[in-house]
Amino acid sequence: MRRWFCLFNNAAVAAAAARARGAARVAVLDWDVHHGNGTQHIFQADPSVMYLSVHQYPFYPGTGAPTEVGEGAGRGATINVGLPAGAGDAEMLDAFDRVFVPALVGFRPDLLLVSAGFDAHRADPLAGLRVSDAGYRAMAERLCGVADLVAGGRLVALLEGGYDLGALSRSLVEVLEVLDRRGARAEEAAGAMGAPSAEGRAAVGRTLAAHQGQAWVEAGARGEEAASSA
Repeated sequence: MRRWFCLFNNAAVAAAAARARGAARVAVLDWDVHHGNGTQHIFQADPSVMYLSVHQYPFYPGTGAPTEVGEGAGRGATINVGLPAGAGDAEMLDAFDRVFVPALVGFRPDLLLVSAGFDAHRADPLAGLRVSDAGYRAMAERLCGVADLVAGGRLVALLEGGYDLGALSRSLVEVLEVLDRRGARAEEAAGAMGAPSAEGRAAVGRTLAAHQGQAWVEAGARGEEAASSA
Protein backbone atom coordinates (compact mmCIF):
# COMPACT_ATOMS: atom_id res chain seq x y z
CA MET A 1 0.00 0.00 0.00
CA ARG A 2 1.48 3.33 -1.06
CA ARG A 3 1.90 5.90 1.72
CA TRP A 4 1.02 9.42 0.61
CA PHE A 5 2.23 12.54 2.39
CA CYS A 6 0.51 15.91 2.10
CA LEU A 7 -3.01 14.73 1.24
CA PHE A 8 -4.41 17.92 2.74
CA ASN A 9 -1.86 20.08 1.09
CA ASN A 10 -1.66 23.87 1.41
CA ALA A 11 1.07 24.12 -1.23
CA ALA A 12 -0.88 22.10 -3.80
CA VAL A 13 -4.08 24.05 -3.12
CA ALA A 14 -2.18 27.33 -3.45
CA ALA A 15 -0.55 26.21 -6.71
CA ALA A 16 -3.88 25.12 -8.19
CA ALA A 17 -5.55 28.36 -7.06
CA ALA A 18 -2.78 30.45 -8.60
CA ARG A 19 -3.14 28.59 -11.88
CA ALA A 20 -6.91 29.09 -11.81
CA ARG A 21 -6.40 32.82 -11.29
CA GLY A 22 -4.11 33.20 -14.28
CA ALA A 23 -0.59 32.17 -13.32
CA ALA A 24 0.93 30.44 -16.33
CA ARG A 25 3.55 28.55 -14.31
CA VAL A 26 3.92 27.80 -10.60
CA ALA A 27 6.87 26.16 -8.85
CA VAL A 28 6.70 24.31 -5.53
CA LEU A 29 10.03 23.78 -3.79
CA ASP A 30 9.97 21.35 -0.86
CA TRP A 31 12.89 21.28 1.59
CA ASP A 32 11.19 19.11 4.22
CA VAL A 33 13.33 16.12 5.25
CA HIS A 34 10.66 13.76 3.86
CA HIS A 35 9.82 13.51 0.20
CA GLY A 36 6.43 15.11 -0.49
CA ASN A 37 5.04 12.35 -2.67
CA GLY A 38 1.51 13.72 -2.34
CA THR A 39 2.49 17.00 -3.99
CA GLN A 40 4.50 15.18 -6.63
CA HIS A 41 1.63 12.85 -7.46
CA ILE A 42 -0.87 15.69 -7.85
CA PHE A 43 1.23 17.53 -10.44
CA GLN A 44 3.44 14.85 -12.00
CA ALA A 45 1.71 15.05 -15.39
CA ASP A 46 1.21 18.84 -15.35
CA PRO A 47 3.92 20.81 -17.17
CA SER A 48 2.66 24.11 -15.72
CA VAL A 49 3.63 23.18 -12.14
CA MET A 50 7.25 22.36 -11.37
CA TYR A 51 7.84 20.32 -8.20
CA LEU A 52 11.34 20.37 -6.73
CA SER A 53 12.27 18.43 -3.60
CA VAL A 54 15.44 17.97 -1.58
CA HIS A 55 15.10 15.34 1.12
CA GLN A 56 16.85 12.49 2.89
CA TYR A 57 17.01 9.41 0.67
CA PRO A 58 16.49 6.56 1.12
CA PHE A 59 14.04 7.36 3.90
CA TYR A 60 10.34 7.31 4.70
CA PRO A 61 8.03 7.28 2.73
CA GLY A 62 10.33 5.47 0.27
CA THR A 63 9.80 7.78 -2.71
CA GLY A 64 11.81 10.66 -4.17
CA ALA A 65 14.45 8.93 -6.26
CA PRO A 66 16.22 11.21 -8.76
CA THR A 67 14.76 9.13 -11.58
CA GLU A 68 11.23 10.26 -10.62
CA VAL A 69 11.00 13.08 -13.16
CA GLY A 70 7.27 13.34 -13.91
CA GLU A 71 5.03 11.67 -16.43
CA GLY A 72 3.57 12.42 -19.84
CA ALA A 73 3.43 16.13 -20.62
CA GLY A 74 4.89 16.81 -17.17
CA ARG A 75 8.05 14.80 -17.73
CA GLY A 76 11.00 16.91 -16.60
CA ALA A 77 8.93 19.16 -14.33
CA THR A 78 9.49 16.93 -11.29
CA ILE A 79 12.97 17.27 -9.82
CA ASN A 80 14.15 15.21 -6.84
CA VAL A 81 17.46 15.48 -5.00
CA GLY A 82 17.83 12.70 -2.43
CA LEU A 83 20.67 13.42 0.01
CA PRO A 84 22.30 10.77 2.20
CA ALA A 85 21.95 10.81 5.97
CA GLY A 86 24.56 13.12 7.46
CA ALA A 87 24.34 15.71 4.67
CA GLY A 88 24.09 19.29 5.88
CA ASP A 89 24.45 22.90 4.79
CA ALA A 90 27.12 22.39 2.13
CA GLU A 91 25.21 19.57 0.44
CA MET A 92 21.92 21.47 0.56
CA LEU A 93 23.47 24.55 -1.01
CA ASP A 94 25.14 22.40 -3.65
CA ALA A 95 21.69 21.09 -4.60
CA PHE A 96 20.35 24.64 -4.80
CA ASP A 97 23.27 25.98 -6.81
CA ARG A 98 23.63 23.09 -9.28
CA VAL A 99 19.99 22.02 -9.64
CA PHE A 100 17.26 24.20 -8.19
CA VAL A 101 18.42 27.68 -9.14
CA PRO A 102 19.16 26.79 -12.79
CA ALA A 103 15.90 24.82 -13.06
CA LEU A 104 13.81 27.66 -11.64
CA VAL A 105 15.51 30.25 -13.84
CA GLY A 106 14.79 28.07 -16.86
CA PHE A 107 11.17 27.44 -15.84
CA ARG A 108 10.45 31.11 -14.98
CA PRO A 109 7.49 30.58 -12.63
CA ASP A 110 5.00 33.36 -12.00
CA LEU A 111 4.89 32.25 -8.35
CA LEU A 112 7.30 30.28 -6.18
CA LEU A 113 5.84 28.33 -3.24
CA VAL A 114 8.08 26.81 -0.57
CA SER A 115 7.05 23.79 1.48
CA ALA A 116 9.23 24.97 4.35
CA GLY A 117 9.76 22.06 6.70
CA PHE A 118 12.50 22.38 9.31
CA ASP A 119 12.96 18.71 10.20
CA ALA A 120 16.19 18.51 8.21
CA HIS A 121 17.76 20.54 11.04
CA ARG A 122 20.77 18.97 12.77
CA ALA A 123 18.94 19.12 16.13
CA ASP A 124 15.74 17.50 14.87
CA PRO A 125 15.21 14.00 16.31
CA LEU A 126 13.18 12.60 13.42
CA ALA A 127 15.76 12.09 10.67
CA GLY A 128 19.43 12.31 9.76
CA LEU A 129 20.16 15.51 7.83
CA ARG A 130 22.34 18.18 9.45
CA VAL A 131 21.14 21.60 8.28
CA SER A 132 21.89 24.58 10.57
CA ASP A 133 19.98 27.78 11.26
CA ALA A 134 22.37 29.58 8.90
CA GLY A 135 21.79 26.90 6.26
CA TYR A 136 18.08 27.67 6.18
CA ARG A 137 18.88 31.36 5.86
CA ALA A 138 21.16 30.65 2.91
CA MET A 139 18.51 28.52 1.17
CA ALA A 140 15.91 31.24 1.66
CA GLU A 141 18.32 33.84 0.27
CA ARG A 142 18.83 31.84 -2.87
CA LEU A 143 15.09 31.43 -3.40
CA CYS A 144 14.44 35.12 -2.82
CA GLY A 145 17.08 35.88 -5.44
CA VAL A 146 15.39 33.57 -7.95
CA ALA A 147 11.95 34.97 -7.16
CA ASP A 148 13.23 38.51 -7.66
CA LEU A 149 14.85 37.52 -10.94
CA VAL A 150 12.05 35.58 -12.63
CA ALA A 151 8.84 35.85 -10.59
CA GLY A 152 8.54 39.52 -9.73
CA GLY A 153 9.49 38.70 -6.14
CA ARG A 154 6.40 36.52 -5.68
CA LEU A 155 7.42 33.91 -3.09
CA VAL A 156 5.27 32.32 -0.38
CA ALA A 157 6.64 29.99 2.32
CA LEU A 158 4.30 27.49 3.99
CA LEU A 159 5.32 25.99 7.33
CA GLU A 160 5.67 22.21 7.30
CA GLY A 161 7.48 19.78 9.66
CA GLY A 162 9.87 20.51 12.52
CA TYR A 163 10.06 18.55 15.77
CA ASP A 164 12.70 20.30 17.86
CA LEU A 165 10.98 23.49 18.97
CA GLY A 166 14.19 25.42 19.59
CA ALA A 167 15.62 24.58 16.17
CA LEU A 168 12.26 25.22 14.53
CA SER A 169 11.83 28.65 16.09
CA ARG A 170 15.39 29.79 15.37
CA SER A 171 15.37 28.59 11.75
CA LEU A 172 11.95 30.05 11.14
CA VAL A 173 13.16 33.44 12.36
CA GLU A 174 16.15 33.19 10.00
CA VAL A 175 13.86 32.55 7.03
CA LEU A 176 11.37 35.25 8.04
CA GLU A 177 14.17 37.78 8.31
CA VAL A 178 15.27 36.94 4.78
CA LEU A 179 11.72 37.19 3.47
CA ASP A 180 11.45 40.57 5.17
CA ARG A 181 14.82 41.53 3.66
CA ARG A 182 16.38 42.05 7.10
CA GLY A 183 19.70 40.78 8.41
CA ALA A 184 23.01 40.03 6.69
CA ARG A 185 23.10 38.44 3.28
CA ALA A 186 23.45 34.66 3.41
CA GLU A 187 26.48 34.77 1.15
CA GLU A 188 28.46 36.26 4.04
CA ALA A 189 28.00 33.05 6.03
CA ALA A 190 27.99 30.57 3.17
CA GLY A 191 31.76 30.48 2.89
CA ALA A 192 32.01 29.06 6.40
CA MET A 193 29.80 26.10 5.53
CA GLY A 194 32.57 24.25 3.75
CA ALA A 195 32.51 22.05 0.69
CA PRO A 196 29.93 19.30 0.11
CA SER A 197 30.94 15.71 0.74
CA ALA A 198 31.69 13.37 -2.13
CA GLU A 199 28.50 11.46 -1.32
CA GLY A 200 26.46 14.66 -1.40
CA ARG A 201 27.99 15.78 -4.69
CA ALA A 202 27.24 12.36 -6.15
CA ALA A 203 23.60 12.59 -5.03
CA VAL A 204 23.18 15.91 -6.81
CA GLY A 205 24.94 14.45 -9.84
CA ARG A 206 22.37 11.66 -10.04
CA THR A 207 19.61 14.25 -10.30
CA LEU A 208 21.46 16.09 -13.05
CA ALA A 209 21.96 12.82 -14.92
CA ALA A 210 18.25 12.01 -14.67
CA HIS A 211 17.46 15.37 -16.32
CA GLN A 212 20.23 15.27 -18.92
CA GLY A 213 19.12 17.05 -22.08
CA GLN A 214 17.08 19.69 -20.28
CA ALA A 215 18.22 23.18 -21.21
CA TRP A 216 18.56 24.23 -17.57
CA VAL A 217 21.07 21.45 -16.91
CA GLU A 218 23.34 22.72 -19.66
CA ALA A 219 22.88 26.33 -18.53
CA GLY A 220 23.76 25.40 -14.96
CA ALA A 221 26.87 23.56 -16.09
CA ARG A 222 28.00 26.60 -18.07
CA GLY A 223 27.44 28.81 -15.03
CA GLU A 224 29.44 26.47 -12.82
CA GLU A 225 32.30 26.42 -15.31
CA ALA A 226 32.28 30.21 -15.50
CA ALA A 227 32.32 30.53 -11.72
CA SER A 228 35.22 28.09 -11.34
CA SER A 229 37.30 29.93 -13.93
CA ALA A 230 36.61 33.40 -12.54
